[in-house]
Amino acid sequence: MRLKTVALALVVVILCSGRLAWAAEAPTDPCSLLTQSRVSAVLGVSLGAGTHPDSNSPGSHSGSYFDCQWSEQGQDNLAGKRVLLHMFGQIGKLTPAERFENAKTPVQGITKTPVSGVGDDAYYIESGFNTSLYVRKGTSVFQMIVFGFSKEQVKTTEKTLAQEAASKL
Repeated sequence: MRLKTVALALVVVILCSGRLAWAAEAPTDPCSLLTQSRVSAVLGVSLGAGTHPDSNSPGSHSGSYFDCQWSEQGQDNLAGKRVLLHMFGQIGKLTPAERFENAKTPVQGITKTPVSGVGDDAYYIESGFNTSLYVRKGTSVFQMIVFGFSKEQVKTTEKTLAQEAASKL
């Protein structure tokens, strides 16, 4: 009887500790990393409050948000200036940090450039579509994408916003 009680207690501890470890790895809400006023000031335009795109509403990722977007008020999303902050979550057995490292792998037609002064490690990824900044701070990883500016303005703006976001992780 005592062996069954010990075994049951061990199973409960293992299940609970696994659940706590999983919960601790849930990504930070990206909208909590930047304020509307700060993003508006950096971009030099009036932006709306950070919103979670419908595609990643709570429940689709165990109650966690992965994306936050700030968009220029009064403008169509495709025409206006905007910022997208994407938090990396775990995919299968790959942690956000492992995904960050994997994304460094060279790919033909895509330029990857190290960036200093942001988080623990960072790099720009430039493709024909856009330029984005990938940042790792501890075990957290995020991608910052700014739209509506020249490539050099995008890089400067992404770095400024990423430094602030990383400081809150």
